[in-house]
Amino acid sequence: IHLGITLWRVFIGFFLGGISGLMLGLAMGWSRSLRMVIDPLIAAAHPVPKIAILPLIMILFGIGESSKIVVIAVATFFPMLINTVAGVRQINPIHFEVAENYGASLNKIFTRVIMPGSLPLVLTGARLALNMALLVAIAVELVSAQEGLGAMIWLAWQTFRTEELYVSLFVTAALGMILNFLLQRMTLYLVPWQTEQKI
Repeated sequence: IHLGITLWRVFIGFFLGGISGLMLGLAMGWSRSLRMVIDPLIAAAHPVPKIAILPLIMILFGIGESSKIVVIAVATFFPMLINTVAGVRQINPIHFEVAENYGASLNKIFTRVIMPGSLPLVLTGARLALNMALLVAIAVELVSAQEGLGAMIWLAWQTFRTEELYVSLFVTAALGMILNFLLQRMTLYLVPWQTEQKI
């Protein structure tokens, strides 16, 4: 039950923060003026520890599940945003010029140039965001939850049940490995043209 609750929080927060970061990142990567306006705000907000804003979020969203999910979503938003912006900006301008010369509409440029060109870094951002979601979910559960892997770790530590503590840590590590493996397989499937360089 603890594992299921943590996974639910991770995936809901990852979905909300990841989609928001993806959409804004694509827009910022495409629009220089938008990037110039929002970049300073991102630079100021990104270094703030996300667990530190939990009390403020609890005031705004209450002490229930909403505040926990919002913190996780905020934590996943930034890696997704930053990698998406970088993914769009690293696309060679020649691709845009060729698309425009062939009369491609804005919709075609977005679906045929921007999305495929930025996908490798977008997926890297998704991997970082998912790891961050798991990390913050455990941290939030440690301080403000009765259920979840983080709450289980805290209870085991308080009651000196070392076997449960080690099991909780092992499950958390295994969960991280499984999630990363699944994202790696997804990357190989969605970006088959990007092969690892052999040294």
